Amino acid sequence: MQFTHEHEELRRTLRRFIDTEINPYVDEWEAAEIFPAHALFKKLGDLGLLGLTKPEAYGGAALDWSYSMVMAETLGHAHCGGVPMAIGVQTDMCTPALTRFGSDELKRQFLAPAIAGDMVGCIGVSEPGAGSDVSAIKSYARKDGGDYVISGQKMWITNSLQADWMCMLVNTGEGPVHKNKSLVMVPMDSKGIEKARKIRKIGMHSSDTGLIYFDEVRVPQRYRIGEEGQGFVYQMQQFQEERLWAAANAIEALSNCIAWTIEWAHERKLFGAHLADHQHVQFRLAELKTEVECLRALTYRACELYVGGQDVLELASMAKLKAGRLMRLVPDNCLQFWGGMGYTLENKVSRMYRDGRLASIGGGADEVMLGIIGKIMGLAKRPLA
Repeated sequence: MQFTHEHEELRRTLRRFIDTEINPYVDEWEAAEIFPAHALFKKLGDLGLLGLTKPEAYGGAALDWSYSMVMAETLGHAHCGGVPMAIGVQTDMCTPALTRFGSDELKRQFLAPAIAGDMVGCIGVSEPGAGSDVSAIKSYARKDGGDYVISGQKMWITNSLQADWMCMLVNTGEGPVHKNKSLVMVPMDSKGIEKARKIRKIGMHSSDTGLIYFDEVRVPQRYRIGEEGQGFVYQMQQFQEERLWAAANAIEALSNCIAWTIEWAHERKLFGAHLADHQHVQFRLAELKTEVECLRALTYRACELYVGGQDVLELASMAKLKAGRLMRLVPDNCLQFWGGMGYTLENKVSRMYRDGRLASIGGGADEVMLGIIGKIMGLAKRPLA
């Protein structure tokens, strides 16, 4: 992957932003279990960072996806996982389908304000009974005149307690489960929406996560993205960018975790020597760094092929799988070297230990990634889910 001067300028700009507008407030936002999304997103929008790959007609920069990858990777410089994840939802999870298949009206009403940072978006897929199995969602929309009337629930929805709109996957027909769903833009101030509960989590504390009820919520049918019944297909395409984003976001975070631990190992004395002098510590950290560089190579290759127009479903699934596994392995191993200090709540490694556990669950669990890879390898004969 060849990075240009523009890529490096993006990296420097975002690093400065993180150092001044995110990291100084992370402890406060983690304690509050929420961060001011509208205020922060507006600052990001003013810098042009929320629409790197989006069309210029709607305020974007019309760059290729390698710039999104650089942004995702650089967001790993933040001292928590919750805020970067929330930003990633806005840029690469709830807006790709809207950008590709949405009408001009929808893009002007929802996409342009999201790019500007004037609106916060969320993606509504998971439900209490449908997480990894997207085809099992139960929320539905019946037609009434020119409207959809939506009822159901969405759960584990990032940004939903502050969001202005939801890109919602909902059943709009009675046919086969892969052909009866549509993506619909739903304003979150619509009558019949109840933000029922803020979900408390073991990590990602600064990111708000909601349980949302929909009771006869009326939206115009023109708020549907693309063709009716194609929502499952559109969402699978969105997942591909989400999974590449997750892999890229892990790279710098994991590298930082190792760097913090090396610094600690040079300070900490144990049995008459510094921790860094012990061969086991040296070898283990060397192994971990090697694993992270393997993830980097895989992610960069997937990105390069994706930018070139190739199908990278297999590579994106592999990168997401590897990132999830390393977000468990690296912080766990590093925390061990921190000893009691690693078990304290305010320690950056312990925060990554908690935050990183989500990477093997959200956006497609490890088992889903393995199923996709197995299907592409010709092992599984059932349809991809």
